[in-house]
Amino acid sequence: MPAVLFLTVVVVWGLTWFAIHLQLGTTPDVVSIFWRFASASILLWMLLLATKSYRPGPWRRHIGYAGLGLCLFSVNFLFLYAAGRHISSGLESVVFSLATVLNVFNQFLFRRIRPSARVLIGAILGAGGVALLFADQLIGPHVDALGILLALGGTYSFSLGNLLSTRITADGTTLANAMVRAMSWGAACLGLLVIASGDHFAVSTNKFYLGGLAYLSIFGTIIGFFTYLTLVARIGPSRAAYVTVITPVVALTMSTFFEHYHWTGLAIPATILILLGNLIIFLPSRRRAVTHVSLVK
Repeated sequence: MPAVLFLTVVVVWGLTWFAIHLQLGTTPDVVSIFWRFASASILLWMLLLATKSYRPGPWRRHIGYAGLGLCLFSVNFLFLYAAGRHISSGLESVVFSLATVLNVFNQFLFRRIRPSARVLIGAILGAGGVALLFADQLIGPHVDALGILLALGGTYSFSLGNLLSTRITADGTTLANAMVRAMSWGAACLGLLVIASGDHFAVSTNKFYLGGLAYLSIFGTIIGFFTYLTLVARIGPSRAAYVTVITPVVALTMSTFFEHYHWTGLAIPATILILLGNLIIFLPSRRRAVTHVSLVK
């Protein structure tokens, strides 16, 4: 089951980079992000009510929901959209792949959880493979430092949201109920920011923009985040965040067909590093296998 969840997130989020690219330049970033999460939260509320899956919860939990909404459903995307105006989507996905390393770091910093050697080595190999895949952009003469810093800010916010997500169901609230509350808080904060900035809530009526918005709301947000947070709950933030290392490969494939990306000679060794890191993190260790057998007996 975790493998299915992992692959689902990889494909869904791999395509979101292209969908985000379709929204840049036509509508203010904060307005685009607001409508993404406002529409997604409305749809999710309707789905919970229609399926009678809505569960009330104590108001004190809303502090945690608001924190999660800021980290996963607003601040991180404000940074990432802003970064997209300075650096290419490929380079941005390279920076975002550092979520694997940041999750390991934050778990140690806030929870004193020491990473296993396998997770640490796998994360480094995977992030190194993605960096190698986009080496020409990383070392090129036109690398924008501000864009990289903005992408790092968005990635770190995403990492903090990963840690918060492991606590949002501590009182027995289902993931869908917790997520819709966090998403609503994120959309509310974005709405206030739209008003404060003097922007209007109107969006572009361009068919590509609207298509990108529909994909980002339904697939990238409702399906993508629900699947990802389920994965975090099952295998932990360190291993789950490895999807950010694999998704650039999907994004790169889209760029090949629609953005005329040209593969370099480093693509093959880079892909090998990514897959090797994947195997190191996710293949069961011998100790676990022996323990499992002994328990069965």
